[in-house]
Amino acid sequence: MSLEQAFITYIKDREATINGQGDTAWHQRRRAAFADFEKLGFPEKKDEEYRYTPISRALEREFDGNEITKADISAQAVQEFLDEIVPADISASILVYVNGEFQSSFSRTENMPEGVIVTSLSQAYQDHSELIDQYFAQQTAEQSDSFVALNTAVAQEGLFVYVPKNTIVETPILAYFISDTSNGASVASPRNLYIAEQSSKVSVIESFHTLGEGASYQNAVSEIWVDANASVYYNKLQPENNKAYHTGTTEVYQARDSRFTGVTVSLQGAMIRNNLNVASDGENCETHMYGLYMLDGKSHVDNHTAVDHRKPNSFSNELYKGIMGEQSKGVFNGKVYVRQDAQKTNAFQSNANILLTNEASIDTKPQLEIWADDVKCSHGATTGQIDKEQLFYLRTRGMSKDQATAILLRAFAGDVLENIELDFIRQQIESVIDQRLNTNF
Repeated sequence: MSLEQAFITYIKDREATINGQGDTAWHQRRRAAFADFEKLGFPEKKDEEYRYTPISRALEREFDGNEITKADISAQAVQEFLDEIVPADISASILVYVNGEFQSSFSRTENMPEGVIVTSLSQAYQDHSELIDQYFAQQTAEQSDSFVALNTAVAQEGLFVYVPKNTIVETPILAYFISDTSNGASVASPRNLYIAEQSSKVSVIESFHTLGEGASYQNAVSEIWVDANASVYYNKLQPENNKAYHTGTTEVYQARDSRFTGVTVSLQGAMIRNNLNVASDGENCETHMYGLYMLDGKSHVDNHTAVDHRKPNSFSNELYKGIMGEQSKGVFNGKVYVRQDAQKTNAFQSNANILLTNEASIDTKPQLEIWADDVKCSHGATTGQIDKEQLFYLRTRGMSKDQATAILLRAFAGDVLENIELDFIRQQIESVIDQRLNTNF
């Protein structure tokens, strides 16, 4: 059975077992999303949005549908992995999900201000159904993206964060989504919902990993609500392995005077697709979007972004950088929309790439669509190799070629890395750059 057909069968079987929940708003939205998925199916080769990323073909080749049922996990392997990457003395709330299921034994929550909720999505549905009904699947584009529709249809587990008005959460919230393939391939569909009410502030970091030698697939969706004068910092990390497949969509809604900062870092993966869509739906919104993809082997990473300016006097700044080595491939498609009512908008978009080999490649397409006449907007894309003059200069100072290359690449990536709030995460990414170039300084 194909993976697509397996999902359809799984959803229909689950539908037949529902008792008394079919009339809830939560389930009605999932049912509508399933209808969209049945109509859309996995994207085909002719689908323009997936033209450079044949994710459907790759998924059908790697997965036969049996992986939808949860594979057994190795608790020892998960604990050893967490001990390796998470500092013991860090002050943060940590929530762990393995093969799509919440693992309370590996998780901990720091003391939170009154009213703040940090829990699993399934628990939030039981304890705070009014919030789920109000916010769940209210801004995702099921009708246009089949992977979003699929996630909504099967959504059961993920991270739920609620911050009431006038509340600042000082400690970051880290969510680790781990695919443990020690006992077979893994398929998971995490669904996350983050709500920051008026004049609140919170930081959330999502980190995706695969353990073991088997193939993994995570189809993730995150909805982020940023109310008036609120501030949300969002970081998505993908230090995957070469058997990991990922489709992810992050939907952000901003009200007036709000601030959103998103940082996406992809370091490896068989095939990764990230969608980041921001609706700037209030005056004086501020939006910052940063991305870094540093790839080797045959990794394939596709970043699609969109910022929709709907109201006047807003600002957005987008900077994505790519470093491609060996036979890796990067894709960047960035769109900025400025609606007719969004006068006095400032929007900037830039994509810069370095190809380390002749076999590496990048497809980049920055776009602006402007209906207003009093705006300041710009976009651009560059692709090239390491500057030979800079490399020569450093080598004349006694450095090896690898050392000089590492310094230049770290400087190139620095514009993105400096926006990562947690020092230990930024240091882990910098160490990957050094390790791949066999340097040690």
